[in-house]
Amino acid sequence: MPKEKPGADKVFKALADPNRRKVLDLLFANNGQTLSALCEHLDMQRQSASQHIDVLIDAVLVTVVWKGREKLHFINPVPIYEVYERWVKKFEQKRLRLLNDLKTQLEGENDEET
Repeated sequence: MPKEKPGADKVFKALADPNRRKVLDLLFANNGQTLSALCEHLDMQRQSASQHIDVLIDAVLVTVVWKGREKLHFINPVPIYEVYERWVKKFEQKRLRLLNDLKTQLEGENDEET
C-alpha cells in the first residue's frame, strides 16, 4: 500500500472548502492571477479571500511568484495528482477492469452466436 505524503492532510483540508476549490478553478482557467483579479470572481472580502489562498499556499496547491510589485498566484497540480494516485486511481482501475471484463464477456457471447 502506498505511503501517504506528510502534507496530505493539508491538501484534503484545502480541497474540503468550496471557496478554495473555486480559487483553484479560477487559477485553472487563467493561471497567474493577482489577489485583486481573483477577488473579482469571489463573493467575499479581500481579507477572507487572502486567508483561503494562504491555506492553498500552505497545502502547496498554489504557488506565488512576484513580478515587480505584483504577487501572482499559480495553481500547482502536483498535490492533486498525488491524491489521485493514492486515492482515486486504485478504485478507477478496478472499475475499468470490471468494465473491460464485461465487454470481453459480452463480445465473446456475440461471437458464439454468429
